[in-house]
Amino acid sequence: MLGAVLCSTLFLTSYLIYHYEVGSVRFQGQGWIRPVYFTILITHTILAAAVVPLALITLTRALREKFDAHRRIARWTLPIWLYVSVTGVVVYWMLYWLVPSR
Repeated sequence: MLGAVLCSTLFLTSYLIYHYEVGSVRFQGQGWIRPVYFTILITHTILAAAVVPLALITLTRALREKFDAHRRIARWTLPIWLYVSVTGVVVYWMLYWLVPSR
Protein backbone atom coordinates (compact mmCIF):
# COMPACT_ATOMS: atom_id res chain seq x y z
CA MET A 1 0.00 0.00 0.00
CA LEU A 2 2.90 2.34 0.68
CA GLY A 3 4.14 1.65 -2.85
CA ALA A 4 0.71 2.60 -4.22
CA VAL A 5 0.75 5.84 -2.22
CA LEU A 6 4.24 6.60 -3.51
CA CYS A 7 3.22 5.95 -7.13
CA SER A 8 0.10 8.10 -6.73
CA THR A 9 2.17 10.91 -5.19
CA LEU A 10 4.71 10.76 -8.02
CA PHE A 11 1.94 10.80 -10.61
CA LEU A 12 0.16 13.75 -8.97
CA THR A 13 3.43 15.67 -8.76
CA SER A 14 4.31 15.03 -12.42
CA TYR A 15 0.74 15.89 -13.48
CA LEU A 16 0.79 19.21 -11.64
CA ILE A 17 4.24 20.12 -13.00
CA TYR A 18 3.15 19.23 -16.55
CA HIS A 19 0.02 21.38 -16.37
CA TYR A 20 1.92 24.22 -14.74
CA GLU A 21 4.32 24.22 -17.71
CA VAL A 22 1.89 23.42 -20.56
CA GLY A 23 -1.41 24.83 -19.34
CA SER A 24 -4.74 23.35 -20.30
CA VAL A 25 -5.74 21.68 -23.56
CA ARG A 26 -9.14 22.54 -25.03
CA PHE A 27 -11.53 19.71 -25.85
CA GLN A 28 -12.24 19.83 -29.59
CA GLY A 29 -15.18 17.39 -29.71
CA GLN A 30 -18.58 18.57 -30.92
CA GLY A 31 -22.11 17.28 -30.59
CA TRP A 32 -23.30 14.76 -28.00
CA ILE A 33 -19.77 13.82 -26.88
CA ARG A 34 -19.07 17.31 -25.52
CA PRO A 35 -21.48 17.17 -22.54
CA VAL A 36 -20.39 13.58 -21.88
CA TYR A 37 -16.75 14.69 -21.74
CA PHE A 38 -17.44 17.63 -19.44
CA THR A 39 -19.63 15.54 -17.12
CA ILE A 40 -16.83 13.01 -16.72
CA LEU A 41 -14.22 15.78 -16.37
CA ILE A 42 -16.16 17.70 -13.69
CA THR A 43 -16.88 14.61 -11.57
CA HIS A 44 -13.26 13.49 -12.00
CA THR A 45 -11.90 16.88 -10.91
CA ILE A 46 -14.13 17.23 -7.85
CA LEU A 47 -13.46 13.70 -6.65
CA ALA A 48 -9.73 13.99 -7.40
CA ALA A 49 -9.58 16.95 -5.03
CA ALA A 50 -11.59 15.04 -2.42
CA VAL A 51 -9.53 11.85 -2.60
CA VAL A 52 -6.27 13.52 -1.54
CA PRO A 53 -7.32 14.24 2.06
CA LEU A 54 -9.27 10.97 2.20
CA ALA A 55 -6.16 9.02 1.18
CA LEU A 56 -4.00 10.87 3.69
CA ILE A 57 -6.46 10.17 6.51
CA THR A 58 -6.78 6.53 5.46
CA LEU A 59 -3.00 6.10 5.35
CA THR A 60 -2.48 7.87 8.69
CA ARG A 61 -5.03 5.67 10.42
CA ALA A 62 -3.41 2.52 9.04
CA LEU A 63 0.09 3.61 10.06
CA ARG A 64 -1.16 4.40 13.57
CA GLU A 65 -2.78 0.94 13.63
CA LYS A 66 -6.26 2.36 14.16
CA PHE A 67 -7.66 -0.31 11.90
CA ASP A 68 -11.36 0.08 12.75
CA ALA A 69 -11.21 3.79 11.88
CA HIS A 70 -9.05 2.95 8.85
CA ARG A 71 -11.63 0.49 7.50
CA ARG A 72 -14.49 2.96 7.99
CA ILE A 73 -12.87 5.63 5.82
CA ALA A 74 -11.22 3.18 3.40
CA ARG A 75 -14.71 2.02 2.38
CA TRP A 76 -15.15 5.49 0.89
CA THR A 77 -11.59 6.17 -0.19
CA LEU A 78 -11.08 3.08 -2.35
CA PRO A 79 -14.10 3.46 -4.66
CA ILE A 80 -13.49 7.19 -5.06
CA TRP A 81 -9.81 6.59 -5.82
CA LEU A 82 -10.74 3.89 -8.37
CA TYR A 83 -13.27 6.20 -10.04
CA VAL A 84 -10.70 9.00 -10.25
CA SER A 85 -8.09 6.62 -11.66
CA VAL A 86 -10.38 5.22 -14.37
CA THR A 87 -11.95 8.54 -15.34
CA GLY A 88 -8.50 10.12 -15.56
CA VAL A 89 -7.61 7.63 -18.28
CA VAL A 90 -10.98 8.17 -19.97
CA VAL A 91 -10.55 11.96 -19.97
CA TYR A 92 -7.04 11.60 -21.41
CA TRP A 93 -8.31 9.22 -24.09
CA MET A 94 -11.20 11.50 -25.01
CA LEU A 95 -8.96 14.58 -25.12
CA TYR A 96 -6.09 13.15 -27.16
CA TRP A 97 -7.40 10.12 -29.06
CA LEU A 98 -11.17 10.39 -29.52
CA VAL A 99 -11.09 13.64 -31.45
CA PRO A 100 -8.95 13.68 -34.63
CA SER A 101 -5.62 15.49 -34.48
CA ARG A 102 -5.73 19.27 -34.39
